[in-house]
Order: sequence, then C-alpha cells, then structure tokens
Amino acid sequence: MKSKLVKAAALLCALTMMLGVFAGCGNQGSGSKAPESSAAGTPESSKTPESSETADNANGLDLSEEVELTLYLIGDRPAKQDEIEENYNSLFKEKLNCTVKTNYLSWAEFRNKYPLIFSSGEEFDMAYTANWLDYYSLAQKGAFMSLDELWPTYAPNNFAQQSESAKQQATVNGHYYAIPTLFKTYNAYGPIYRTDILEGTDWDGKMENLNDYETYLSYVKQAAPEMEPVAIVSEGSEIDELFMQERGLFQAKGAYGDFLWFDPQEAEPKIFPYYDYEGTPEFLELVNRWNEAGYFTKSALSDTDTAKVESGKAASRIKNTGTYEGEHMKHPEWGFKFANFVSDVSYSSFTQDALAIPTTSRNPVRALALYDLITSDEEAFRAWDYGIEGTSYEVIDGQVNMLNIDDYAESSLWAARTPGFFLSVYGSPKDIKEMEAQWDSHIQDGVGCQKFRGFNIDTSNVETEYTACINTHQQYWWPLELGYTDPVTGLEEYKQKMQAAGIDKVIEDFQRQLDEYLSSLEN
Repeated sequence: MKSKLVKAAALLCALTMMLGVFAGCGNQGSGSKAPESSAAGTPESSKTPESSETADNANGLDLSEEVELTLYLIGDRPAKQDEIEENYNSLFKEKLNCTVKTNYLSWAEFRNKYPLIFSSGEEFDMAYTANWLDYYSLAQKGAFMSLDELWPTYAPNNFAQQSESAKQQATVNGHYYAIPTLFKTYNAYGPIYRTDILEGTDWDGKMENLNDYETYLSYVKQAAPEMEPVAIVSEGSEIDELFMQERGLFQAKGAYGDFLWFDPQEAEPKIFPYYDYEGTPEFLELVNRWNEAGYFTKSALSDTDTAKVESGKAASRIKNTGTYEGEHMKHPEWGFKFANFVSDVSYSSFTQDALAIPTTSRNPVRALALYDLITSDEEAFRAWDYGIEGTSYEVIDGQVNMLNIDDYAESSLWAARTPGFFLSVYGSPKDIKEMEAQWDSHIQDGVGCQKFRGFNIDTSNVETEYTACINTHQQYWWPLELGYTDPVTGLEEYKQKMQAAGIDKVIEDFQRQLDEYLSSLEN
C-alpha cells in the first residue's frame, strides 16, 4: 500500500520528526535474537504505576480504579460504531473495570498520520501495528513498550497460544515490542473482478496472469465504458508489486520501502532496485498500455475514493482474499472472482497484523489484560469483533452473517482474530477454502519465500539515506509505474535520483543483513 504522492513530503517530515523524538530510546542491532531472560530485570519502559498495584486477581491486577483505554486503528469508522462500543464496554467494565475509546485513522490519511501519533508524545494505550506500517523501524526508535515480562504475565493466555515462529517474528533487538496475530494468513494477491458485466461477450474467463488481466480490462472498457476497469487510488497501484511477485521475487523491505527486491530461490540472493531488474522495461510497457487505453484514471494518485468497486464505479481492484470475501458478500449478484498471481505463496508474517503498547501508555497492564480477554474469551471476542448479536451479526450453522453492513462492520483490529473464535463468513465464496488448501500443500518452512518470513531489516545505520530514498521513490516511481511519465527517460531519471538519495549505501547495508540472516539459519 502506498500513500498519496502529494503528501510524500509530509511523510518524510514525519519520519524525520520521529528520529528526533525517539533518538536513544531503542536498542540497535539485529532483530533476529530471542528475547532475553527475565532474570535480566524488568525493562525501564515496563516499570509503570500499574506494575506495583495491589493484586486482587490471579494476574496481580488491581481493578479498583476504572480506566478508559485509548486505541488507534486503521480504517474508516463504521456509522454505528458507537452502539458496538457501548455494548462491549459494558462487558469490559464488568470483567476488568475498564472501557475502550477507539480512534480511527482513515484509509485516506493513515500513511501520514500514523507516524505522528507516536512522535507527538500523545498518551494512548494500544495501537494496531504491522510490518507494512513500519513496525520494526518504529520499535527501534522507541515508539513501543517492551513486552518481555508484561506479555506473558498479563496476557498469559495469548502468550501460551503463540507459535515460536510468531514470537521470533515479533522480536526486535532481542525484545518483544508487539503481540503478533494468532491467525494464519497468506500473501496471495491478485485481481478481484466482476464477471457479470461481461456476460454475453466472448470473453473466455481466463485469469492466470497479468496478461489475462489486461485482456479482461479491455473487455470491460468495451462492455461498460462508464466504469473504471481497475480502481487505483492514492494508496498506490500495487501493479508493480504484483508484477514482481508473479515472477517469484521477494520484497527486501515492506512498508514504505518497497523499492528493493531479491530472488528467494537463489542460494546467495542479491538485493536489487527496480531499475536494475531486467523485467522492468516490460512492466513499464504494460502500464503505459493500460494508461493509454484508459483502464484507470489520469488522476489516480490524487483519488481518495477507496470504495469504487463496491459502489459500482470500478469493475476490479488488486487485493487479497479477505477483500475478495468482503466484496462478494456485499454484492453476490455481481459474480466477483479472485485470481492469485503470486507464484510462490507463503504464510504472511505473523506481524502482518499485531498489537503494540506505546511508550506513552499509562495503563499497559490493563490494556494487556483486556487484549488477553478478547483473544481467550469467546463472549468478549464476539462483542469486540462482531458486535451485537441480532443487530450487527448472527451465527448460522457455525458461520457468521454480518447484518446491515452499511452501518456495522467487523473490527479492524485484525490482529485480534483468534482461531476457534473467528468464524468463516456465511455465504462466503467456496473457492477460498479450496485455494487455501492448495497453498497449504505447497508451503514448506525454509523453502522459497517462506524462508524469509523471519527476516527483518534494521534501517538505523542508513536512516538518512533510506528516508531520502522513500521520498524519491514516491516522487519519481509512482508516476512512472502508472505510465504518467516516459518509460525510458523516466526510468533513467528515477535511477539517477535514487542514486543521489543514497540507494547504493542502503542496498549495501541491507545486503549485509540478508547475508547475516542466511548465515544464522545455517548455524
């Protein structure tokens, strides 16, 4: 996902602000070590007023004082979320004498505002985080509280359910700074597309790669000229990432820095930028064809309408199976289908969705106790994730049916999805389970992309150059990847600007870390 081009300077400013605010707060170095033993003592960031409270339950919590916890989530606030909050807060008050106030960072603004909630010094208690939201970099800068002792002590049920892989992936500089999701997801990605609008045409229905997708877009352009064939908004096109993943390549660094790749099948993989990849000219030719054919708008990078597919303005979008399920449920009559173009599907990192406690929290113990409740108590989970039974959801044959989706929605704290509690959606596409079974049979630990799910890059040694490259990439690559600039001269200019920003130094440092990671797997 990508933020608005016009706000690239604001993002650079936000990252620069964080450098000043967090300087000296986080340990530096490799993020591959397991957390240190608690014998080393409680981290200073864990020593809070709550840590010395008089116990009145098994976990040592003093619940005598009611507290209001503040949580930040990514997404658009549902119209009747107040009703859902009133319902679950009555339960939380009864069980833990606390309530939750939820703040939402909308899809149109989260890229710029998310870093600022940590650099501003604002006091709040919980935040959704993820590797694609720069979890590792933020942890290194001191944005999150160390959970080495707090997590197993005050969220013991959650901690006990975690796999060793999940714990390792949440580790930064030898410490836990977030609680990873318990829910297994996949990196499968591709077009979600309507089929109803091509009924009666001679379209063959084939959808196996980007060339097939291009054929589909051409048919949509003819059959439904009033619609955008593919929805592209200010978050970014995602066509470039899909092109690379279709060829089995792996992003060296997710989040904002999506400009470096390597081949996970190589014995000694080498990191490279877009301009050094032999397939980039082919990609630029493709997006230029799409631009000239009018498959997306000329103002995509300033378009903030993220609901164009569900509102009927666009025929398709590039996303994952979760979005496919949602679009299908909203409009089953439109015949939505999903096609995975990622050639080497692997399990997403367990930090794809996670929960963190900011260092500014005044109630970390209560926050962790609440999260433990949500992820270990089915009544609390349903109130949190689904809402009010009979009003926002119902359960039919062991599946959840969301009601009145214009006003209610499942929680966007995706990290809280808990196996055994999180239900399949009633009437969801049957082919999702079939696809997942196929991917499960293919995925092997230590093979291909799955081998690198524990690889987390530390940007501290090249922070200035990396931040400059982010800004430069957004400024010059984003128009290029949508065919807004000449593919030949534009690529050369992009290369020169990235080199001036310091990309060679970034690649050298990232390559060192990749080599060290591979060496650690052998030892």
